Amino acid sequence: MTTSWLLDFDGTVSPTDVGAALIGRFARGDEAAAAEALERWKRGALGHRQLTEHECRRMVATRDQALAFARGFEVDPEFAAFARAALAHGDPIQVVSEGFDFYIADLLARGGLSQVPVAANRVRFEGRAWIPEFPHHDPACARCGNCKGRHVRLEQTRGRRVIFVGDGLSDRCGASAADRVFARGELLDWCRRERIPVEPFTGFAGLSAALAA
Repeated sequence: MTTSWLLDFDGTVSPTDVGAALIGRFARGDEAAAAEALERWKRGALGHRQLTEHECRRMVATRDQALAFARGFEVDPEFAAFARAALAHGDPIQVVSEGFDFYIADLLARGGLSQVPVAANRVRFEGRAWIPEFPHHDPACARCGNCKGRHVRLEQTRGRRVIFVGDGLSDRCGASAADRVFARGELLDWCRRERIPVEPFTGFAGLSAALAA
């Protein structure tokens, strides 16, 4: 059976949460309201789509400004070797993210990995205003802007075993549906609390060993 690898980007393929860094750099306005929205999301009282819409209303930057800032970050230096080994093995890989495709695709391309497909949210830039779009939204999922569980199930309907790799609370739907999960950070803690079988994600060198096995 073919194995499909679905990987979070911010905090996983990129060691840094680039999306959060962009918010820290370009967000304006009521910081107390933003902190409250983030806490509501963490408690499950606010969906990630609604959180993203709230955050984008505070963003003030052109696409060029946002990209110039995002290019200060890189993908994990071990990711390229893992990705190429997986593709050579015949295993499809895909980045699935609640971040935005404009910086994810750009950072992958700058790392020589433009062949890695990306499913993420989008931004329509109108001058310095950010208009979020959610092409991968699942109407059946109130939690997500880009439901990673939906991507897992789609791969499973194609007869593939799905390995999911992530680090954050936005990865919960993906981890819940996957056949095997590698996690760190908040996702690892959550999987353990929910008794979802999980293996610690210690880096892409470790995943390359799993791929070889």
